[in-house]
Amino acid sequence: MLLLSIDTCGPLGTVALARLGGVDELTILGQTELPGKTYSAQLVPAIRHLLNHHNVTLTEIATIVVTNGPGSFTGIRIGLSTAKGLAEPTSIPILAVSRLVVLAHKTKTIAAALDASRGEFYFGDYSACSAQETLLDRDRLQQLANILAGQFAVSEESVHILAPQATLVPPPTAADALRFALSRLRIRDFDDPAILDGNYLRRSDAEIFSKPKSPASAAR
Repeated sequence: MLLLSIDTCGPLGTVALARLGGVDELTILGQTELPGKTYSAQLVPAIRHLLNHHNVTLTEIATIVVTNGPGSFTGIRIGLSTAKGLAEPTSIPILAVSRLVVLAHKTKTIAAALDASRGEFYFGDYSACSAQETLLDRDRLQQLANILAGQFAVSEESVHILAPQATLVPPPTAADALRFALSRLRIRDFDDPAILDGNYLRRSDAEIFSKPKSPASAAR
């Protein structure tokens, strides 16, 4: 079974191709990095090159795993639209995963955080049966970091400075997303492409900074 994974949520994007054999026998065949702000131009060519390099056609892909946030709004949208565009012609199942939970799974911790800029942080708590992901300010992040200590994962120096007791690892990749997705792949826990959206955790800049229309303007 061949699997394709896409992650364009962060400042560096990745695309990975893997083969799934027996139970959890996952072999990463290759992974390609994409510089930030190039996703719209380079994502599809990078996928095409990765498949061609391993003599794989799109029709051989059994599942597309896509990281749907949180992170860059533009990156999330490009990754999702590309995954849906590739999956639709051949009805390839899509499985969407959170970048936060992939980071926590990578480090075997119960929580993870990513820099959301403007003094805010994406935070995921996976200690309970139902995962909780939210947006935190600096003070709340430091409070939770003190409580969680080594059970808390970060992948950016900007976050580690505020939470030095956290486990610092390289940013999660498309290959990491595949490893996390194995349990859901086994039970065929796929997402419906028609309703699948980004895991943004906050409004876009356009929504935040847009000026509300006056009642008179709205009535015209």
